[in-house]
Amino acid sequence: MKLLLTIILGAVASVCSAQQRFVGGDISVLQKYEDYNVAYYDQDGKKIDDVLKYMKSEAVGWNAQRVRLFVDPSGDKDPQVCQDLDYVTRLASRIKTEGFALMIDFHYSDTWADPAQQTKPKAWSSLTTAQLTDKVYEYTKNCLEHLKANGAQPDFIQVGNEITCGMLWPDGRVNSTGYSNWDAFAAFLKAGIKACREVCPGAKTIIHLEHLQDAAYTVSNYKKLQDLGVDFDVMGLSYYPFWHKDLTTLSTTLRQLAANFPNKKVQIVETAYYYQWQPNVGNGIYYDYKNIWPISPAGQASYAKALVAELKKHDNVNALYWWFPEENGNGPNSAVLKDWVNRGLWDDNTHRALPALYELKAFADDPAGIGNVIQTDSNQYWYNLQGMRLDGYPQSGGLYITEGKKVIVH
Repeated sequence: MKLLLTIILGAVASVCSAQQRFVGGDISVLQKYEDYNVAYYDQDGKKIDDVLKYMKSEAVGWNAQRVRLFVDPSGDKDPQVCQDLDYVTRLASRIKTEGFALMIDFHYSDTWADPAQQTKPKAWSSLTTAQLTDKVYEYTKNCLEHLKANGAQPDFIQVGNEITCGMLWPDGRVNSTGYSNWDAFAAFLKAGIKACREVCPGAKTIIHLEHLQDAAYTVSNYKKLQDLGVDFDVMGLSYYPFWHKDLTTLSTTLRQLAANFPNKKVQIVETAYYYQWQPNVGNGIYYDYKNIWPISPAGQASYAKALVAELKKHDNVNALYWWFPEENGNGPNSAVLKDWVNRGLWDDNTHRALPALYELKAFADDPAGIGNVIQTDSNQYWYNLQGMRLDGYPQSGGLYITEGKKVIVH
């Protein structure tokens, strides 16, 4: 075992939080854009040859990526719904090769799973609740084993997507008029988490809710799941101000989660803001904040900067992901996207990077200073300075992180 010179940072607790912060995006459509040879340019108009490498560059500074996974999206007419296991394996293995932390987002559906729909996969539609529970375990395990065997082992795993109202409806539906199937819902989650623990024991499991505009409701839902014996690691939240209110509302929810779950981290697993053409209130959004953050590239960047500043006030938050940052027009003949969403980090018209892309890396900044020097050995997890966990001991000399400390390996 190598002798290590360990440099302890000034305040270990805050350093752990800072050094293990993750910042990135849900880039689930990137592979499809690239397959159709859609061009990406930086803010100065220089062509980007490899978008993943650029996201990792000093200019952007991302260290994590999220990818969604559908069971069988082949019958969906939405060109964005294409992430079957083969597609995800292809993209996720590239993400891991580039050194990013990887989050896999299980939708447990053939199409979008969200507050409006949690539709069972067609192949699972005739299964009983007990059979569905077994299927969640089997499917999750098989997918993770496949990813692991192909160099795409995840660091974070979402067991369900935006599941405040449950999953695999109607069997696991909750918080809806006429539906309170908490036992089935909890059984599904336990089955998925069991598979995660068995195949990827080092990965963190995430329960993803999307109703943070009501702090008490969000807290009560996590407590309910805990009371039912759902053993998850991280609380994942969607936060879009046009649906979930302002930053003060976000702050309230984060503080209440910290007070009620002091040992759990929170991750903002989805966020975004418009840079052009925002829908009207009542016709796609609930709240309009263009008086604070104008609907423009500069306004989007201002939102990103304000969000980062707010999140850095909360020690329980350790990750921030922009949703669909790779949006970059429709592709040829609308093959990639039917209609522009206008919330990505590349301009759909010019294909140039928007200013907000360069604001997010500030979330992962390390504010701590360097203190005492000691010598030690360690067999704990190891991370590089971008927050990515290594497969084992560092294989080359340099500065790394283990047990909340910076370590020089000789």
